[in-house]
Amino acid sequence: MDIMEASLLDKLNSPAMYGIVALAIVLVAAMCVYFMVKSWRAGIQIGMDKNVLRKAIVSSATFTLLPAFSVLLGVVALSGSMGIPLPWLRLSVIGNLQYEVNVAEIAAKGVGLSGLKITEMTPEAFVTIALVMTAGILGGALLCLLTLKAYSKKLSGKPKAAGSGRKTFGDWAMVAMFVGMCAAYIGSYIGQAVAHNVMLPLLTALVAASAMAVCEFLERKKRMHWLENFDLAASMLIAMAASVLLGRVM
Repeated sequence: MDIMEASLLDKLNSPAMYGIVALAIVLVAAMCVYFMVKSWRAGIQIGMDKNVLRKAIVSSATFTLLPAFSVLLGVVALSGSMGIPLPWLRLSVIGNLQYEVNVAEIAAKGVGLSGLKITEMTPEAFVTIALVMTAGILGGALLCLLTLKAYSKKLSGKPKAAGSGRKTFGDWAMVAMFVGMCAAYIGSYIGQAVAHNVMLPLLTALVAASAMAVCEFLERKKRMHWLENFDLAASMLIAMAASVLLGRVM
């Protein structure tokens, strides 16, 4: 890493950036504590057992912390090119692991970079990428405010014929979303392999898919349901390790 790259990373990881991000995260954490206290008091008011409330808090905390390993991987993946504070903020508040990494990559290419590389990053490119990441995720929040009530009713709608086994709109919407995402990304990797003989992205994706398939098998057939909290992080770690090994071989 040359002096210019080190200087830019120093700015992206400056105390001022950490201070701004910490302020936003503390505000969100304070809101969570506020609503948790209100929920506790509401539970006591309606006569719920305190032991039941405590178990709910512990189980919720466990369910929240374990999948956070995959989020941490996203922060690590982005920190090399965008510093730690911005990925920390994006993935701690309203961001999504798959969304943040992919949108940052798209925005980087949109401003003329070949990808998320600190060797090509400029302050102007960083600001543009951060703006695209932030503005893009706001669509979900705004739609929740305006349409969530009606959309939730549609998602939870019952099949027309009771007991017919027909899927609801929500079932088809989730299937369509994941099929679309897989088709877009796998198609891109196949295109790179065919057009440019770049096999590493496709092979990495296949390793990740295989790892997730093994996790799914263990969860469903061997009833290892506890693995559901780790399958995404485990698949990512296995794929990342395979990518490093395959990169050295190829």
